[in-house]
Amino acid sequence: MPNPDSTAHHAPHPAQLADEFIEQHRKMLLECLDGLSETEAKMHLVSSKTTLLGLVKHVTFLERVWFGEAVTGASRADLGIVQTPDQSFDLAAEDTIESIQRAYRDAISLSRTARAELADDALLPGNRRGPLPLAWVQLHVLRELAQHCGHADILREQILQHRQQKA
Repeated sequence: MPNPDSTAHHAPHPAQLADEFIEQHRKMLLECLDGLSETEAKMHLVSSKTTLLGLVKHVTFLERVWFGEAVTGASRADLGIVQTPDQSFDLAAEDTIESIQRAYRDAISLSRTARAELADDALLPGNRRGPLPLAWVQLHVLRELAQHCGHADILREQILQHRQQKA
């Protein structure tokens, strides 16, 4: 991926730049589980039910909401996703690093396809707030992904410190 801080990125259309920044954050979230054991990925390190694996499962939900539900107007049930963000952190017994990363890659692929079919000035009809401009959705997704990248960095650091202490 090209460096988004490069001066080559100062002139592109804001929608293109938002897409590039979203891609950068998707990549970071996909990679945050690399090199961890299943036990480490499921460690509860904060008082909430957030785990690193659950966080990646949550951003999979986020992709389906903003580039599935908001774009198409399909219900969450029709999209095969849970109803609330809180539920999206819940891990099933069969959830593994591989299965969650695969699900996230699949969701990203669907998001990219949905985005590619939209004009930069598109109005997305399927949000509960009413129609939303694509630009707002892009910035909201970027904000969410950036926030969760920060969470992932901290959780991964804690996991690696825990690993070192055990060694």
